[in-house]
Amino acid sequence: MLIALTREVSASIADCELTHLARAPIDVENARAQHRAYEETLAALGCAIIRVEAAPGLPDAVFVEDAAVVVDEVALIARPGAASRRAETAAVAEALGPYRPLRAIAAPGTLDGGDVLVVGHDVFVGVSSRTNADGIEQMRAAIEPLGYKIRPVAVTGCLHLKSAVTALSNDHLLINPDWVPRGIFASFGLVEIDPLEPAAANVVRVGGRLVYPEAFPRTRARIERAGFEVRTVDVSELAKAEGAVTCCSVIFDAVR
Repeated sequence: MLIALTREVSASIADCELTHLARAPIDVENARAQHRAYEETLAALGCAIIRVEAAPGLPDAVFVEDAAVVVDEVALIARPGAASRRAETAAVAEALGPYRPLRAIAAPGTLDGGDVLVVGHDVFVGVSSRTNADGIEQMRAAIEPLGYKIRPVAVTGCLHLKSAVTALSNDHLLINPDWVPRGIFASFGLVEIDPLEPAAANVVRVGGRLVYPEAFPRTRARIERAGFEVRTVDVSELAKAEGAVTCCSVIFDAVR
C-alpha cells in the first residue's frame, strides 16, 4: 500500500519563504480547496492519505516534502535551509516513526527534501540555496551503506532540484536543462519541458501514473506523447508560495 503524507495549508501561508518569486496575495481558502483536490487525486490513484495537522505559525508547512526523505529502509528527517522552516520537522518525524527507522540531518548541515530525487538506488541531491555540502555528506553516510548512490547536482535558476527535474518512471525523467546539467542524467531517457513553461519539470509519480499541474499544457502534451498517463490538478495558489506538486506530499510504501 502506498501512503501519501500530507499537511494542511496553514492560515499564515501568505508569510511563506520566497526566493525566486515576488510576493503575491494568496487566497487561503482557495489554496485549501486546491490542496484537498490534490489529496483526492492521490487517493483516487491508490494512496492512503495521512494528514499532519497544520501549524498556524509555520507558513510553509504544507510543503511537507521538504521535511523528510523516505527510502525503503529508513526515513531521513531533514534540516531545512530556511531557519523559519526547521520547526516543521518534528510533527513529520512523529508521523513517519511507525513506518521507518528515523535518522536526522544535524547542524551545520542543511537539507531540503525538495532537493532530493530518488530513482531506484540513484539519489540525486541538489546543491542549492537550501541544501549544503555538509547535509549531502550526512545523507551519504546515512543511506549509501544501504546500497544507494548519492549524486550531487548543481542547481541554478530555481529553488530546488525537483523544480528542474523529476521522475516520470524508473528510466525516464522530466527536465528543464537550463536549470540543471543534462550530463549527470545521461543514463535516463529525458523528456524536456516546453521552453515557454520553465517551471514545468515538477511531476508526482504514483505507481505508473502521474499527477501534474494543469498550468503547463504544452509540457503535458510532451509527457503524454512519450506514453505516460497524466492527471492534472490546479495548484495555482500554492505556486504563489513557490510550491509544486511534489512539495505537497511524501509518498512511500507502507511496508518496508
